[in-house]
Amino acid sequence: MATAHSISGQSQAGLVIRPVQPTIGAEIEGVDLSKPLTDEMRNAIRAAVLKYKVVFFRDQALDDASQAAFAGNFGPLYTHPTTRHETANTAVHAINARYDREFEKKLGRKLKAGDAYHTDTSWRLVPTWGAVLRDVNLPEVGGDTIWVDANLAYETLSDELKARLDGKYVTHNFSDSLELAGHEYPIVSHKVVRTHRETGQKILWVNFQQQPQILGVELSESRELLDEVLRQYKRPDVQARFSWRPGTVAFWDNRAAVHYAVRNYGDFPRELHRILIADEPLWTDL
Repeated sequence: MATAHSISGQSQAGLVIRPVQPTIGAEIEGVDLSKPLTDEMRNAIRAAVLKYKVVFFRDQALDDASQAAFAGNFGPLYTHPTTRHETANTAVHAINARYDREFEKKLGRKLKAGDAYHTDTSWRLVPTWGAVLRDVNLPEVGGDTIWVDANLAYETLSDELKARLDGKYVTHNFSDSLELAGHEYPIVSHKVVRTHRETGQKILWVNFQQQPQILGVELSESRELLDEVLRQYKRPDVQARFSWRPGTVAFWDNRAAVHYAVRNYGDFPRELHRILIADEPLWTDL
């Protein structure tokens, strides 16, 4: 059983952190996210996100407005171009199982079950740094989300695979989805192994929802290397699998983790609301 620890240097903020896995995922208690945060509490939460890559808050009573207000403590909000503006706040993106299935049908392609590990907005030159997700309509059972410690996924590679992946670039091709939404953006590539600019950790960073291809090698070698990356993401020892219940909020570092939504709830109209937090457009990140 995980031991409860006060966040180092922030015990006066009244927060308690309980890791759910040794390097990724933690539950935080002692804060009502519907109320304004003190600077001390905001800094403590951000430090926890950087350390654990994803944090969870239970028993929260948020609506779209208060969710946006909470996320706004950590940077400017980003409106995704595929967002259906069904709420008063344009930054709120409804992740609805029915809409997702309709969108996949329009695209005419679907990933093999279990392979859709991804990170949000990696198709941009400067992706969003954070994401805040809350439940709206949950099935009685099922619908977990898996987060992967992308640093541990890299560190547990063999030395041979590290050498083959270091310095390589991989495409993040979201063009077909963007075109359906009436948005244009060039296909970009990012390093397969990125260095997190705040923690200094090496991050194994591939988006399997965005038609990845490793550049500068034969297609057969690209497929082989991508299979190895996917195999790393699927290792239970680098994952935190989280079960939702009403009143749950997740907040993660989009630069340090990839995630996967488990679709094992049939036709139930599961819905979550996500808000993305923009990163600083640093030229060193391009």
